[in-house]
Amino acid sequence: MKLLNKISVRRAFRTLFLATAMGSTVALSGCSSLNMDSLMSGASKAIEAATISDGQIQNYVHEYIVYSDKQNKVAPPSNQYAQRLARLTNGLNSIDGVPLNFKVYLTNDVNAFACADGSVRVYSGLMDRMTDDEVLGVIGHEIGHVAHKDTKNAFKQALINSAILDGIASTSSQAAALSQSQLAQLGSSLVSAKYSRSQESNADDYGYDFLKANGKNPWSMAMAFSKLESMEAGAQTNGMAQMFSSHPSTPDRIQHIIDRCHKDKIAPPAGCNLK
Repeated sequence: MKLLNKISVRRAFRTLFLATAMGSTVALSGCSSLNMDSLMSGASKAIEAATISDGQIQNYVHEYIVYSDKQNKVAPPSNQYAQRLARLTNGLNSIDGVPLNFKVYLTNDVNAFACADGSVRVYSGLMDRMTDDEVLGVIGHEIGHVAHKDTKNAFKQALINSAILDGIASTSSQAAALSQSQLAQLGSSLVSAKYSRSQESNADDYGYDFLKANGKNPWSMAMAFSKLESMEAGAQTNGMAQMFSSHPSTPDRIQHIIDRCHKDKIAPPAGCNLK
């Protein structure tokens, strides 16, 4: 067994201590709405989530993706969206040894996400509003977050949060590690997850390198950012614009990618209006 991260363990035990103290206080006050067994179970899950291994994260992520695919209308292989996505992602096979798998959710929402198990999901609403190059740019950026473990860490934090909330709010001590309600909550947490300035910049650079190494034109990332910026101005997006509008500013990110393309002497694809 790997040595546990001391800081994570310390935080987890602090959570358990606070949960125990809270349970004692509630018991003394005569409140009967809090299930103490569930509270301790939730605190134990918080400890488990704080010290979870990469392998366990992969399993939890897979469970979430299975749930997400069931909750959404997935385009079958014969669908034009699925065929388009398969065509533009041809050659994008894996990331750090993890096989990539791509699916389209048939919805008007404008979004896309990638998970630590290699699952990439693109919404048809985003594909309706973007060219192939622009969609590819979004995918490159999302894969960058996976490569730098941003999505894994966000998922871990969501697990910790759901465990704590389960301990406080649940009236049943039989809740599974990932119940249906927790899976839904995890999805909500992941959609609203925000990354730091350095995380966003690192994801941009990794996405650039990933696309370039796999024979794709990295100008697509600048094109995607530019399109998202214009869509945000017209209020045509949901969560996607919020994610891409965080610091560093979108114009700076666009220029950074353009500068790298010029430095690498990579010509923009047909239809690109950026200089």
